[in-house]
Order: sequence, then structure tokens, then C-alpha cells
Amino acid sequence: MGDANSAVPELPPTWRQTLAGRLAEDEVVLAWFEPDLEPNLQYRPGLVVLTDRRLLSGTPASGRDGVWTWREWPLENVLALQTRERAGLGQIDAIGPEGRLHHWRYTAARARAAQRLARRFESYRREGALTDDRTETVCPGCGEVLRGELPECPRCQASSAAVSPASALRRLLLFARKRAGMLLLGFVLTVAGTAAGLIPPYLTQPLIDDVLIPRQSGQDVPWERVYWFLGGMLAASVLAWLLGWACNLVMSAVSERIAADLRDRTYSHLLSMSLEFFGGRRTGDLISRVGTDTDRINNFLSVNLVDFATDCLMILGTAIILFSKAPALAAVTLLPLPAALWIMTLVRERLRLGFEAGNRAWAAMTSVLADTIPGIRVVKAFSQEARERDRFARANWHVVRVNDQVNFIWSFFGPTLNFVMQLGLLVVWALGAWLVFYRDFRVGVLTMFLTYLARFYTRLEDMSRMLQATQRAAASAQRIFEILDRRPDVADPPHPIPITQLRGEIVLRDVNFRYGTRQVLHNINLHIRPGEMIGLVGQTGAGKSTLVNLICRFYDVQEGAILVDGVDIRRFRVADFRRHIGIVLQEPFLFYGTVADNIAYGQPNASRAAIIEAARAARAHDFILRLPDGYDTTVGERGQNLSGGERQRISIARALLINPAILILDEATSAVDTQTEHEIQLALENLTRGRTTIAIAHRLSTLRRADRLVVLEHGRIVEIGRHQDLLESPDGAFARYHRAQLQLAGVHP
Repeated sequence: MGDANSAVPELPPTWRQTLAGRLAEDEVVLAWFEPDLEPNLQYRPGLVVLTDRRLLSGTPASGRDGVWTWREWPLENVLALQTRERAGLGQIDAIGPEGRLHHWRYTAARARAAQRLARRFESYRREGALTDDRTETVCPGCGEVLRGELPECPRCQASSAAVSPASALRRLLLFARKRAGMLLLGFVLTVAGTAAGLIPPYLTQPLIDDVLIPRQSGQDVPWERVYWFLGGMLAASVLAWLLGWACNLVMSAVSERIAADLRDRTYSHLLSMSLEFFGGRRTGDLISRVGTDTDRINNFLSVNLVDFATDCLMILGTAIILFSKAPALAAVTLLPLPAALWIMTLVRERLRLGFEAGNRAWAAMTSVLADTIPGIRVVKAFSQEARERDRFARANWHVVRVNDQVNFIWSFFGPTLNFVMQLGLLVVWALGAWLVFYRDFRVGVLTMFLTYLARFYTRLEDMSRMLQATQRAAASAQRIFEILDRRPDVADPPHPIPITQLRGEIVLRDVNFRYGTRQVLHNINLHIRPGEMIGLVGQTGAGKSTLVNLICRFYDVQEGAILVDGVDIRRFRVADFRRHIGIVLQEPFLFYGTVADNIAYGQPNASRAAIIEAARAARAHDFILRLPDGYDTTVGERGQNLSGGERQRISIARALLINPAILILDEATSAVDTQTEHEIQLALENLTRGRTTIAIAHRLSTLRRADRLVVLEHGRIVEIGRHQDLLESPDGAFARYHRAQLQLAGVHP
């Protein structure tokens, strides 16, 4: 089945040297898995290896660098590998005839690899072999086993299979129906221009047979006839040029509009998706789809599709003329077609897969830019310029490698097709010469025939290039429709309940929520009265932000319900509901623009007086006046021209301007100093009166004003009460948090 040298490279590079000495010469590695937890849930690296003979388990020995402790079990003694996962942790058990042989613990990041190990063990026990395992690599993105020539992950591109290339192009044309008038005009111009282009070669036959050859034979042929034929050729060429120019102008305009429609539709659909959708995708990939892919589609519609239509009409018109003049000779011209079609079929699917891989590689490279440029301060602060250069270089050269595979196929396809066409042209020359010698075939007809034939083969070769453009456009259209076909996880109901005014009563009833396999909230029940201020307290990861996200309907509950004013929030239109919620995020985000624009983001038509009033309430007015242009000062991308505290106060003013019924403060004072925090708290005393407020804060002192505090631990509510009442329970969770913060501040309670 192979030797050790062929098996070891299948392992991750960090484990090759560790394991190489333990494999027999003919032993083949089938799968591997890296558990990362000890039985007591402390972090510890490890390695589990499945070979065609045994199951190996290794862990580094304590205090002895480079020394590993190994255990092994022959495959005949292992009946099954069973995986279990719960609350973000997993366990894989090796089961023998008398019970469990061993178990390994792992975090959610290793879950897929553990499941793969179990599946492949079962496959090997059942079938005794695995197909093409020795050529496998592992996807760096998701850990899935990869097969085949192209190093592309089937799991990462699974959604691509849902939209076939032909289907994507058909949908693209259906998408262009609203531009049908302009498309029809472009088609008419194409037909007219093609017809005009067929006239000059047709005039060569009478010019040669009726003018030039008789003149050469001594007949008296007036020179003026040459003028007429050449003038006709010139007029037809000028007409073809004008019609071609008009056609290109019309098709360029319509393709630009179709591409703009696609960008608008795709971007609008992206904005309708839930946060969960964006959490699983890279920014650069989405930017590439909206920008680069729509640009490729634009180029296909404006250039390639027009050329293809022209080529088809030219070939059809040429074929009609040729068969009308010399059917036998015209039939010979079709001899290369079967070979050309066979070659096209041979490379079509490979080109499509190559272009899909190229699109993903390009998106990955764009993602590096999307990561690095917004985070340039962090890059420079940690002196990681060289690392980011290397990361971009790797992504860049991955684009080159993937495109090299496509170019290799295309470099074979073009010359091969051209060679087939040249053979066809030689056959026509040979048959034409024979007809002239032995069948009294006119030279002018042969010349016209060869002129048309040159155009015929040229157009046929151009149509073959259309294959590349079509596959590239199909790959781009697939990526666009993958987004458009994705339904929002947080969707509007079919019959929404209209909202006029909210009182702000919130009821959470048996709410459960999980991210993937990790349960985050467990059976949450909470009643928040209208106008009440609730403080959410708990350690990092307790579920505070998740609870707020569910109330804002950034996600939908998986079990239970959230009611506002007695109505399940899933019965409201998402946009209508969120207009009544003001939120200040833990990390303030400002858009490129002026201070006033950012404050008025939720209410673009707000007056300058209303903007200033909101800024005063957020204690931002004074520092804004000190800026170079006051409220018209440009804050820079993401507000980088302002301090963290200034960005936070503008973010608070933005939430206050819309006068929401429900106010969410997610660590709203985390980026301000003590004095600024005090000023904001004074402002919030008036602003939260009569408005339901939910505040999250790690500094417990900022929640003294809350009517009630809700204490969360591991996704469960463990305490509810007023600040002082909870402090009077010394063994309670809130009291413990309070004492811990005082000790960190150097204050002894």
C-alpha cells in the first residue's frame, strides 16, 4: 500500500519528524487528528494517527522537550471510534471488545477533524481500503480532506455546486430583461453590421472573373468597372464600421447598466443578511464578488457576447453563400468542425473549474488587503509589516499558481485549434486547385471562396475564445447568484404587524441560543417593564452581548420567544422594529464623513439644531467645537482622526438622536475616562427616563442607577435585583464580582 516516506508527507508538517520514526516501512497513514485538551480540560497538544495497521496516540512528556509518550492499539482490537460534542467541547472514544480503550478531548476547532477520523476509520474497517488517500491534503481554512488536481476545498465551495454554469448564464440573461429594448437594438445593429461585412468578399468574384481575368486575356474591359467594385467594397466597409461602432456603443451602455443592477441587487441583498452570514465570510471575498465579478460580467456582455453574436451571424451568412456557390467545396470546409467541438468539450469543464479556483484565489488575496489596510495601526504597532508582506505574497502567488493551471490548458487549446483550422484550409486549397484544373472551376469563385473561408475560420477561432470568456463569466455569475440565492436567517414575516409606537415592554420567554454546537444561552426568562433600566452583569462570555443581539434581532432565537409590547418580535418587519431601537456598540464605528453626518446616520434629515442637541446630551458638543471645522470636520475612515472616547460619545449621540423606545448600551462607557463617564451618566439620567434601557458594563459602578441588575453566568440568569440588594448577599455572584473589582482597584471592601 505504499511506504513510510509516501505516508509521512500527508501529515501536518509539525508532526512529520515526530512520527516518522514510529512507522513501519510499508505502513500507510490513513488519517490523523490533533486533540488539544487533557481529560481535566487543560490545554495540551497531542496526536492521534490511524494507519492501515493500528491506532497511535502520542502526547509530549511533561518537562522533557522533544520527548513523546506513545500508546497504540492494533486495528483488530478497535471496534469503533465514537465522537460526542456538547457546549463547544468534544470527546472521541476508542471502543474495544471489552469497552472503552481510550478517549481524547478537544475544542470545537478540532471537531471536524475528529469526525473525519471516525468516518475514515469506519470506512476502512468496512471496505478495507480508501480511494486516493495518499494524494490527500488538508484545507487550511476548514480542515477538510482535499482530493484532485486543484487544491480547492469541496466544503468551502459547496455552495458553488448549487448553481451550474449554464444556469448562471441563463439567469444572467433573464436578469437583463428590463433592458430588452436596448438589447434588441444592439442585436439589430449586429445583424446589419454583419450583413454589410459580407459584401466586400462577395464582390471579389465578379471583380476577378468579369474584370481582371478578361482584361488579362486581352478583352476590352473599361477601367470604370474597377471603380464601381472598389467603391462598393469601400461603402460596405464604411457602413459595417459605422454599424459596428453603434452596436458597441449600445451594448457597452446596456452592459454597464446590467452590471450596475447586479451590484445594486447584490449589495442590497448583502445588507439584508444576518450577522451570522457575515461572521462566516471574509470581507475581501464579498468585495470581490460585488466589484470584480460584476466587472467581468460587464465585460462579457459588452464585448464577448457582441463578438459571439457577430461571429455566429458571420459564420451563418458565410456558410449560406459558400453552399450556394460550390456545395461540394463548402462541405469540405466543415471537416474541422467535429475536431474543434471535441477539443472545446475536452477543455470546457477544466476551464470552468480553473476560473472558479482563480476567483476564490483572487478573493483570498483581496481579503488580505481588507484585513491589513483597516488594521494598519495594529500592524505597525506590533511591527508586523514583514509578516503581512509575506502573507500577501503567499496569497498573490496562489493566484499565479491557479492561473498557471488555466493558462496551461488554454495555451494547448488555442494552437491546437488553429492547427486543425490550417489543415482544413489546406484541404480546401487542394480541392479548389483540382477543380480549377479539371472541372473548369472559375478562379474568381475560388478566390471569393478562400476569402470567405479565411473569415469563416477566423470567426470560428474567435468563437473558441468565447469559451474562455463564457466560463469566466459563468464562474463570476455563479458567485453572484450564490449570494442572491442565500435567504436571510432573520427574515421578514409574510404578514408583518405594523408598528406605530412602542412602549418598550420586553419579555424573554424560555430563550435558548447556540453558536454552532456551543450553547450560549440556557432557558432565559426575563420581564423588563416599560421605561425600566436593566443592567446586564457577568464575566466575558456569559452571554450578555448575545442577549442584546437577540433583542435587537440581529439573530433569531432558536427556542423560546422574545416579545415586545406583547408581540413576538419575529412578527414585525425587521427595519420597522429596529427604527425604535437605539444602540451604542462596544466598539464605536464611525463612517468616513463629517461629525454631523455620523451623528445623523440614523436620521439623515435631522436638522443641525437636533444634531447639536444630541451631541450636548452625549457631552460631545464641547470637544466637537474644538475640532478644526466643528461639526463639519471629516473624521476619517472608521473615525481614526478622533480618540476612542470621542468616537464613543459621537456614537452615543447618534443613538440618542433617533429618540428610540428601547436604548441598548453595550459597554457604552468602556472607552471614556472617569470624568467623561460621569458626564455621560448625568446625561443618561434624563435621557433614559421613560425609555426602556438595557446596559452592559464591566465596571459595575456604572450600573448603580439601574432599576435592576441581571447577573449572567455561563448563559444562565443566576441573580436579579437592585445594586444594593445584591451586594447584601455576600455569597452571591454579583457580590463576588464587586469584591474582585475593588481588589483590582486597590480598594479593600
